[in-house]
Order: sequence, then structure tokens, then C-alpha cells
Amino acid sequence: MGSQPPASRTALEPLATLDPAALAGVPASSPLTVRAAALSAHLLYLGTGGGKLLLFSLQDPSNPEFLRLLPIGATLPVSAILPLPSVARLLVLADGLLLLADPLLSRPVRRLGSLRNVAAVAARRASADPGSPSCSIAVSVGKKLLRVDLTLQDGDELDVQTREIAAVEGVKALAWVDDSVFVATATGYSLFSSTAAQGVDIFTLPESSGRPRVRPLSGGDEVMLLVDNVGVVVDRFGQPVGSSLVFNTTPDCIAEVFPYVIVAGDSKVDVYRRRNGAHLQTIPVARTGQGVLIVASDDDGIGTELVVIATAYKVFCYRKVSAVEQIKASLRRKNYKEAISLLEEFETDGEISKDMISFVHAQLGFLLFFDLRFEDAVNHFLLSETMQPSEIFPFIMRDPNRWSDLVPRKRYWGLHPPPKPLEEVIDDGLVTVQQALFLRKAGVDTVVDEDFLSNPPSRADLLELAIRNIIRYLCASRVKNLSSLEMEGVDTFLMYLYRALDLVDDMEKLASSQNSCVVDELESLLDDSGHLRTLAFLYGSKGMCSKALAIWRILARNYSAGLWKDQSENGSCGTSVDKRSEEIAAIEAAKILKTSSDEDLVLEHLGWVADIDQELAIAVLTSEMRENQLSPEKVVAAVDTEKVVIHQRYLQWLIEDQGCDDPHYHTSYALSLAKSAIEAVHMESKYRGKGDREIDSDAQFIYLLREKLQLFLQASDLYDPEDVLDVIAESELWLEKAILYRKMGQENIVLQILALKLEDSEAAEQYCAEIGRDDAYIQLLGLYLDPQNGKEPMFTAAVRLLHNHGESLDPMQVLERLSPDMPLQLASDTILRMLRARVHHHRQGQIVHNLSRATNLDARLTRLEERSRHVQLTDESICDSCRARLGTKLFVMYPDDSVVCYRCYRNQQGDSTSGRGRSLRKDVIFKQSWLVSR
Repeated sequence: MGSQPPASRTALEPLATLDPAALAGVPASSPLTVRAAALSAHLLYLGTGGGKLLLFSLQDPSNPEFLRLLPIGATLPVSAILPLPSVARLLVLADGLLLLADPLLSRPVRRLGSLRNVAAVAARRASADPGSPSCSIAVSVGKKLLRVDLTLQDGDELDVQTREIAAVEGVKALAWVDDSVFVATATGYSLFSSTAAQGVDIFTLPESSGRPRVRPLSGGDEVMLLVDNVGVVVDRFGQPVGSSLVFNTTPDCIAEVFPYVIVAGDSKVDVYRRRNGAHLQTIPVARTGQGVLIVASDDDGIGTELVVIATAYKVFCYRKVSAVEQIKASLRRKNYKEAISLLEEFETDGEISKDMISFVHAQLGFLLFFDLRFEDAVNHFLLSETMQPSEIFPFIMRDPNRWSDLVPRKRYWGLHPPPKPLEEVIDDGLVTVQQALFLRKAGVDTVVDEDFLSNPPSRADLLELAIRNIIRYLCASRVKNLSSLEMEGVDTFLMYLYRALDLVDDMEKLASSQNSCVVDELESLLDDSGHLRTLAFLYGSKGMCSKALAIWRILARNYSAGLWKDQSENGSCGTSVDKRSEEIAAIEAAKILKTSSDEDLVLEHLGWVADIDQELAIAVLTSEMRENQLSPEKVVAAVDTEKVVIHQRYLQWLIEDQGCDDPHYHTSYALSLAKSAIEAVHMESKYRGKGDREIDSDAQFIYLLREKLQLFLQASDLYDPEDVLDVIAESELWLEKAILYRKMGQENIVLQILALKLEDSEAAEQYCAEIGRDDAYIQLLGLYLDPQNGKEPMFTAAVRLLHNHGESLDPMQVLERLSPDMPLQLASDTILRMLRARVHHHRQGQIVHNLSRATNLDARLTRLEERSRHVQLTDESICDSCRARLGTKLFVMYPDDSVVCYRCYRNQQGDSTSGRGRSLRKDVIFKQSWLVSR
């Protein structure tokens, strides 16, 4: 065998070379010429032109072992060998005869029937039960295409059944897949059904075409038909599928080792990828003597890793290089593009497992990482489903550390050094780049990336690029199902890397969200670097509220004093920025305080939050997010007395939302509102000198404040009205006073305020209606006509009162209240109408009284008539309830004329149901004669 030139890819690798004659001990005077070869279950069969069969064991492919030589006849040159493992036979085509031998060539061969002049033979490749002790072969004899069924019987005997499929002449080659028998002739290819004996032409061949060949492909559904140097792939129905394979030469022989098609011819063997026909490898073969080049593989799928190439006197054993080995070879040469292409190819062909795909991606990632191609490296890390985030940890922190035991001791294929800190990786990589530059100048080729050589990056740029890509990998790892310890490492190292690049927004986002960062590893680091906001967020997310609030308090003070510039503002300064940063500190503190049930902690920090934003302080006190509410007593005591709004809003929430019924808090709330209302009213005196818009704003504020006070005074019955009256006694809050006196039951004072102070006649009359007594109206009338304290009588209001309610009042009391000074024309009409109404009401009463007496008398008379009504019974009369004859029994008659015996009546007493089942309570009886007619 000649020397093999370097190939871009090695799909088959040599294992051993056989000299059949020498191994079989055949003398040189009787040389062996190999004409046929076959593989089956690590057994190699060779057929010679001198009528001999040789058997070799390839159990150890690198050291073939000769087993046996079986002569079949000096005049019977072997042209084909077909292993039939299902029936434990070897089918041999020799000089037109079909011979059967046992798999170990231990017995003489026997003829298969009386068939002669056999042109071609093919075993059926079907999806039948592989354990079935039977097989079928197609045989071309003369002008006939025959089907031969072989069944293994007890005692190692064969049952042979033969029948004709079709009449076909000039057959050169056969293939049988499932029910389809493919027939190749000099003129073209045809397809016959092995059961229905129906044939159809697939396509014809031009006259200049070479010898036709047909080859079943693995999988059992496809067949390759050879047209010169083109392999056309068709399905079992003869329809083209996929793409055709174009060979470099016209093949003498075709074999297959999935996913490769191997063709022999023109002193070489070529390997092609079956899926796309890509040429992968050429194996030159130095031939001596005559004969074609033979290539054989195991068609039954057992030991499909082996391929045999045979010349007339030599046999070469090859093994398919595994997908893993091919990829590994590319990685050793640092040909990453080829390795990625191979990985995609083997993944498509199903030649590599899912776990191995992940393994290769991780290996690629590490190689690229040490070659300083960080972005590509992380891309492959992310494609690996089995790589653990802890494998990245050594790049970030030097061992030993908290997570050292998590790092798996994987060496992969030993193609890269162990992980080490990023700075060392970059320094070593830059040294390699410098060495490559020197070698390049000396004319030596290197495997260093061309981009690095043409434009060497700086160490700082590489470090930033590496960190950003590790950040990308760790961020993607956060969504994986990791152990708690590994998740701690991911988040903690992520914070390390954010801090290294001063990515403040990302640091704060991570710290403020749910995270697994280890505070002990980060607090001194963040404190020393001045990332206090991040540290505060981190404390808060870990429930370390006291520490978090202490930092927010410090930040708020520093902002207000101008001693701290918010890093998120990119160094900008100014009052507006400081104020906004101060508010942000208070907002973040309030978020913690809203959920905290620690009273001392909340009240400790409430003051400075209130100094910045009182609304935030109110939200803290009234938050319902905490498990246990704060003690109202402690809250009220802690709130600054000058923070009136906070005090009022808290008490309002306590009373209205929490349903507090403590009189003390009701009174405190009322007193606070009253004092605020007095102060607001006092401010009215300062309206002079203000613009109309300011006046409107102040008036609106006073109105809303007094409205809140009035509504509370009306709604609550738990405050002490006397305490509130003491506060507003000297003020002009008359309506509030009226509400308080009403609570105290001081009706006269309430009427005085409504009628005389507020001059609200409608409200006064409404209050009288609520009292519900006529003397209240008389009292109000007296106030109108004699207001006292030098106030003029309110005749108009008095007339209005008499007009609205005079008809229901006692005329004598009204006349007694009338003032001699009241003009008669104002009251005459009203008094006259009142008197008329009085007379009218009296007469109406008399009419109603007399009508009632008449009705009562008529009803009594009707009842008497009903009770004295007679009924006639006969001997046939029966009880309407029990249906028994009444005879001389006592009986009872109901208003609906039903009659029952006295016994049934006694049983039904209290039921109010007549003998006919009528409910006299629900279904009332009414008779026309019962109407009042007198």
C-alpha cells in the first residue's frame, strides 16, 4: 500500500494489512487472487478466483487471525459472498452456481437447488423481525427473476421455497428493499414487487453508460442507483430523495459505513458524506496484478465501524474514526471552524450524543477562552447544557475560597491548562501572541488568531472584554436550577465583576432584587469602594433592615449637606440633584419601613424620613404590608408635634381604616382638626395683599379642612364634645359648635346657632324635624320673633316657618308667641290658613270616627248572621275530612260551606284549614254580603 498524503479530514483510519496467502499458508507457487469479500460479525470472508473461501477473525482488528480455508472447486471462481446470519449460512455465487456454507466454513459447501447461470443475487433487507430464522433472496437466472425463501428448520436443515417474480433479461445487479426488488440492466433500472409481480421502469441509461450498480443504504428505505459517476438515491418506491452523490471516478465497488459512502475505483478509495455528498477523504491504493478494487462493510449493522479494502493479493482493514476523535483532532490543531462544522454535521447525522455535544461546546469554550477569544468562548459555554457555572469560578477568584470545593475537577480532553485568574490568562495569552509575532517575522506559521497578530489588543481592553462576557455567562446561569451554594457563588461573583467595571446600575439592580449574594464576602468590598447604595440595597434584600436604614440615613444626610454626589448622576451636582438623591434615599428607606414590624426601628428612622417627605412618613405609619401593626400609643408619642399633618393622617387611618374605637384617639383627632381649622380661619385675616389666585387657593384649603372636621364630628360618637368645645369656644366655627351641642343634647343652643348665628332657616327647621316634637317648632318661632341681644326680629323666617309647618302646630301656642310688633299683613294669611286647617283636621277626625263605628257595627251584625245560618243534612251527608257519615254526630261548618265531624274539627284546631283543605289564613274568604251596606 502506498503512502497516504495528508488529508483535510480523516474519516477512516488504517488498522492492519493482510496477506491472505501467507496467513493461510498457501505456497507461492499457487497464489491466491481475491475476487470477493464480505464482513459479518467481526468475521472476514474472502473468495478467490481459484475457488477457495478464506475465513479471518477481526475480533482484534489490528491483529487479524486466520481461521479456515475451504475449497469449493478449482473451476468455480467466487464472484460474490452474502452472509445470511438469520439462517446461519453463507451464500456464495461461484461460476453461475449458488452455494451454501456454514458461517465457520467447517463443512463442505452445498448447492442451493439446481439453479445455473445465475447472473446476480441479492438478500432482502426489510423491517421484519430480526430474530426470525428465515430470509429471502432474489436471484436472476437467464430470463427469470426468482424469489427464494429460506427457513431454518430443526437439526440445522433449510426449507427452500422458490417462485418466479417476473421475466427479466440481461440483469447486471440486484437489490431488495422491503417489498421492492431493484433490477439493474444495461439499458436502465426497473422496480418489481416481490409479492404482486408487478414491475415499473425507474429510468433508462444512455448507451455509453458504464456498468450499472445498485446499493441498498442503511436505514432500509433508500437505494443508490449508479449512473456513471453519479449515485442517485431513491426510496423504496423508486422516487428520488435527497441529493445525488457525484463521485470523482466511476466506482468499481460501493460500500457504506454510516454516515459515509465509500467507493473504490481507479486505484483509490474515496469517502463521501452520505447526507450532502461532500468528499471527505481519499485513500490511495497501490494495486498489483489484475482485478478490481473491492471495498466491503457489514451490511447487517454488526461491527459497522470496520471497512475492508481488497486488491488481488492484499487486504487492508480500516476503522471508522469516531465523531469524538475527529472533533478532538481538529481541536488539537486549533482548527475551531472545522471542529464546529464537524460538531454540527455529526449532530445532524445523529452520530453524537446530546451529552457529548455539550461536552464539546464546553471544551471549545475553554480553548477559545485561553486563546483570548472571550466572546466566542462564552457563546460555546452557553450552548453546553452540562457545563456547571462553578467551572468559571477559578477565573474570578483565586483558590482557596468559599466555593473551591464546588469546582469540578474536569480535564476534558487535556487540551487546555487548568482555569486560573483572568489576569494570568490574559498575561499568558499576550505572551503567546508576542511569541507568534516573532515566529511570523521569522517565517514560521502559527495557530494564533490572525486578528490578534494584525491588531494586538491592550491588556485593559482584554480584561474588560473578558469580564463582560463572564458577566453574560453568569447572568444566563442565574435561571438554571442550581444548588443554593452554587447560586451564592454565581451572584456573589457577579457582584464582584459589576464592581470591577463600576457598573453601578447593574450592581444596584442585582442587590435590590432577590439574590443569593453572600454579604460577608461583599460588605467590606462595597464599603471600601464607596458603593454604599448597593450595600444598602443588599442589606435590605437580606432582611438586614437596621444596617440598610443606617446607610440610607447617612446618605440622606450627606446629600442634604452636599457631601455626597449620587454616582448614578455621573458626577453631576447641584441643589436639584442633591434634593432628588435625598428623596430617593428616603423612598428606599420607606420601602423597608413599610414592611417592618419592629416598632423601635420604624420610629427611630421615621423622623428623618418625615423631614424629607411627610407623605412617605404617613405611608410608613399606615402601611398594611407589615405582619403586626405598630402600637398607636408609641406612634402618637413618637410623632413630632409640629408634624400636624402626619399626626392627623395617622389618626384618621387608625379610626377610619382600622376601626379604632378608643375615645382617646377620637378626641385627639377631633382636637387636632379643630386646632387646624382655627388656625386656618385665622389666616383668612391675612387675605389682604394676596392675588385672587392665592385667595382662592386658601379659601379652598379652609373649606376642605372644615368639611373634614364637620364630617368627623357628625360621624363619630366616641370623642368628648366638651373638650372640643373648649378649644373652639372663642372661635367663629359656629356650625362645628352646633354639631357639638347637638351631640350634647343642647337643643335650644343648637337652634340658637342655626337660626341666629348662621341664619340658616332650612337647617334649623330640619333640626326641628329630627327632634320630632311640635314644641321644637314653637321654640324656633320664639327665637325668630324675640332674638334678644339687640337683634331685630326675623319676621320673614317666622312667616316661612308658619307657612311650612303651621298647620301642625297648636294655634294657641302660636298666637302666644306672636309679637305685638309683627305686622299683621305678614302673618294674617298664614294664621288664617292654619286655623282653617285646624278646623278641617277636626272635622276629618269626626268623620273617620263615625265611619269606624258604622263599620264595626256592620261587621258584628254580619258575624251574627253567619253564626245563625242553618244547614240541612241528610242520612247520606258525610264529613268532608274523614269521609265518614255524619248521622246524628255533632258537626262544624266552615265559612267555605265545608262540613266536618266534631272529631275532625278537634284534630284540626289551630290549623285554620277547612274540611276541603283550604287555608283560611292564606286564602281569605270574602262574601259580598259582608260589605258595609248601612
